[in-house]
Amino acid sequence: FLLQNAKDLQTILNILNILIEVVSVGGGRRASVLVTKGGTQILLQLLLTASKDAPPNEELMVLLHTLLAKIGPKDKKIGMKARINGALNISLNLVKQNLQNHRLILPCLQVLRVYSTSSVNAVSLGKNGVVELMFKIIGPFSKKNTSLLKVALDTLAALLKSKTNARRAVDRGYVQVLLTIYVDWHRHDSRHRYMLIRKGVLQCIKSVTNIKLGRKAFIDANGMKILYNTSQECLAVRTLDPLVNTSSLIMRKCFPKNRLPLTTIKSAFHFQLPVIPASGPVAQLYNLPPDDESDDNDDAEAESEVETENDDDKDQHFKNDDIETDINKLKPRQELGRSIEELKMYEQFFPELSENFQVKRPAFLELPKEDSIKDSSLHQQNDQRNLLPSWQCLSQEIVKGLDRISLQNSAKNDQYYGTGCIIKKENKTSFTTLACSKPCEHVSPCGSSLFEGSSVQLGKLCCTGMNSEDEDSRSSSSGEQVTLEVSDVSPVHDCDLYIEMVKTTKSIPEYSEVAYPDYFGHIPPSFKEPILERPYGVQRTKISQDIERLIYQNDIIDRVVYDLDNLSCSVLEEADVLKFNSKFESGNLRKVIQIRKNEYDLILNSDINSNHYHQWFYFEVSGMKTGIGYRFNIINCEKSNSQFNYGMQPLMYSVQEALNSRPCWTRVGTDICYYKNHFSRSSIAAGGQKGKSYYTITFTVTFQHKDDVCYFAYHYPYTYSTLKMHLQKLESMHNPQQIYFRQDVLCETLAGNSCPLVTITAMPGSNYYEHICQFRNRPYVFLSARVHPGETNASWVMKGTLEYLMSNNPSAQSLRESYIFKIIPMLNPDGVINGNHRCSLSGEDLNRQWQNPNPDLHPTIYHAKGLLQYLAAIKRLPLVYCDYHGHSRKKNVFMYGCSIKETMWHTNVNAASCDLMEDPGYRALPKILSQTAPAFSMGSCSFVVEKSKESTARVVVWREIGVQRSYTMESTLCGCDQGKYKVRK
Repeated sequence: FLLQNAKDLQTILNILNILIEVVSVGGGRRASVLVTKGGTQILLQLLLTASKDAPPNEELMVLLHTLLAKIGPKDKKIGMKARINGALNISLNLVKQNLQNHRLILPCLQVLRVYSTSSVNAVSLGKNGVVELMFKIIGPFSKKNTSLLKVALDTLAALLKSKTNARRAVDRGYVQVLLTIYVDWHRHDSRHRYMLIRKGVLQCIKSVTNIKLGRKAFIDANGMKILYNTSQECLAVRTLDPLVNTSSLIMRKCFPKNRLPLTTIKSAFHFQLPVIPASGPVAQLYNLPPDDESDDNDDAEAESEVETENDDDKDQHFKNDDIETDINKLKPRQELGRSIEELKMYEQFFPELSENFQVKRPAFLELPKEDSIKDSSLHQQNDQRNLLPSWQCLSQEIVKGLDRISLQNSAKNDQYYGTGCIIKKENKTSFTTLACSKPCEHVSPCGSSLFEGSSVQLGKLCCTGMNSEDEDSRSSSSGEQVTLEVSDVSPVHDCDLYIEMVKTTKSIPEYSEVAYPDYFGHIPPSFKEPILERPYGVQRTKISQDIERLIYQNDIIDRVVYDLDNLSCSVLEEADVLKFNSKFESGNLRKVIQIRKNEYDLILNSDINSNHYHQWFYFEVSGMKTGIGYRFNIINCEKSNSQFNYGMQPLMYSVQEALNSRPCWTRVGTDICYYKNHFSRSSIAAGGQKGKSYYTITFTVTFQHKDDVCYFAYHYPYTYSTLKMHLQKLESMHNPQQIYFRQDVLCETLAGNSCPLVTITAMPGSNYYEHICQFRNRPYVFLSARVHPGETNASWVMKGTLEYLMSNNPSAQSLRESYIFKIIPMLNPDGVINGNHRCSLSGEDLNRQWQNPNPDLHPTIYHAKGLLQYLAAIKRLPLVYCDYHGHSRKKNVFMYGCSIKETMWHTNVNAASCDLMEDPGYRALPKILSQTAPAFSMGSCSFVVEKSKESTARVVVWREIGVQRSYTMESTLCGCDQGKYKVRK
């Protein structure tokens, strides 16, 4: 009707007014209807026709542009349609010719803004002088025509998203102009009535600084200081947060990118790998791109410019293009991969299948001697815990001396533990005596003198049920003994045994020290720890403090206080400087730089033979004062998000608190956040991707005790030596009449550490044939853990599994009588020992090697797979395989499994048309857990098979070995937000 009445001006004007009112009332839905009816094309044709009049009718042009501005955003092809119809220059020329006619140019600018969403249109308009035209409209503070100014700024911001237009603006000096305009509006808009205009100017600056030239021009124009000062003045007014957030984003983007202050990003430690033939199956195993977080956690970095204060975690289980769609690859196919003769080597790990209990019990099932075992079961040990004496407390002077335990210079009878102190083993008592063999003149690297003239008796330094500090129990006399009596943390912790285990642990740095928490042991806190609520604006505040480093460089100390690459700088005499150490098992801290008096930048060490994977940390701090907030910034993390943004806190262990009967790892820290920083990652470290940045974990801690010795960790540490100790204690305490417990060495790692294999089941009811048959024919359940060293919670879950299976609980007894449990509690001992986050000594993620593991580079995976292949070969497939992991970006506990149909449902392939028959039993175990375990979340489970996970344990055991119930179980590193374990403040 419009086209038919194109010459009837009044009719057209009436119809356009009606349409404008209809769209204004109906909103986006009616605008979409007009687009689907071809409204955009008709309006553009009318615009082209009306532009041929000389001069064009102003009222008609206003209405046409007004309606186009309203329906244009709903038409994804409006840019192309306008370009084809020649409408771009019509609107632009109207603005050029009518700069003083604000009523006409306002809708024209709105349409130009819609056109500019197409980069091709933006470039075309830029060539015709649209950028210069916009700067004729915008200007300093004025209360007149503010609506026009707002639209002009929005249009300019859209135009400057084109790199060509941004370069044009930089070449003409418009960056300085924009900053001047922003400062003028900031100063005059004292009542904050024109915040949208101020934000519009910031959006223009944001667009132009998307290019390198724009960022340089911004820095040269002193833009960092201008936006920093104006944003600080806006902090007091909450409604101005959009200005502060946009300013913060611009400053972060323009902050000059720096490399990490390291001589090399490769690990400070090196291990020479065995030589592998180039034609072998591992020829293409090197220079792999960084893998994501755990078995099923994609970690593609989101480089979005939008970063809000409480941005939700956008983590998903998978990407659609990563889902496996090849039915042939999805269908499980049992492939042994090795000959039967080769697999016979694993027969030695399954003696339970041939054990003849009628003839003789094996040696390892014989009752232990009286002097080699304290109790016959975990239950008896637990009953006696409260009968043991509690700790008495040491003086502050002794705390200063307890900076670490050294393992060097050990002797036959007496073991020398550094700094002139000898540990004497006394046969008649259960105490270990620490006494000074000479006056202690040496000051340890921690800055503390050791026990000057005192001898100290330490009981079993694994503590629970302790009394609070008693001032009367202290003794400060020189040479007088102070006795420390400690009850066991748990029946499987023994500090003396731990030291023995440490001595046989082989590390690449050849550690000679033991961290106190690992030696003493620890107990859970006496209270429930709530998930931390992050204060509003904390991330913005931390980023502002980082920006101050560039603006006020004279205030920055920038002094290296700890460096694994240069240990001579690690010993400082200054009283106000914290001391750091990470030279112990599982420790990870490479370098510390003092930034301000009470602020330190911390750099983590890469995984050995790698140049990335920085997340796990475990280090010691001493020399602190009370009442001071110390800020720690770990500046080379790689994950794009973390639970540190959603309530997670780092863990701290205080030696002074332990000596005061509270040996606990506790969640500490305030002002915690995780954000992208200005340190750039090389393309090598970023898997070939350019422009990636590191991330910062920042937290502030106020210490309770002066000159304490504290340890910080990403999560509760669990060392390889701890595992060996736990397994030995479990073996010594079990009742061999009831429990079949066997510990084997599956293989040796690259560094020569043993990989333990544990077998647990119930002893046969008797020597009768029926009972022996039932024993041998029990189904297998195969469990593994700790393939990723930084996921220490996997070891704690495994520890709980082992203790439960060895307990007197009726359900545990029933499980033992029904199944044989084959358990590999630590698949990556070398990575755990050396403080890696994800890799083994080969510099590779072992959970990406299950398809083609190499016996020389990946021995634990090669032989773990061999065990499963052997079971498949003898027709004894495990009922369940489960690999324990930890997850840093989700809460609760959940599982990933494998299903062909559920994988197909997430693709365009119709699962029903594939004629698939699938047993739904893969959902049984997760469903049972969701009904019985409060921390388990069925909603977080996924059974989709991704291409990127085809070399993981879960998928390979399902596809090649044929185990239908093959899982990865993920446990949160943070906490629970459901069930009874959800803790609120």
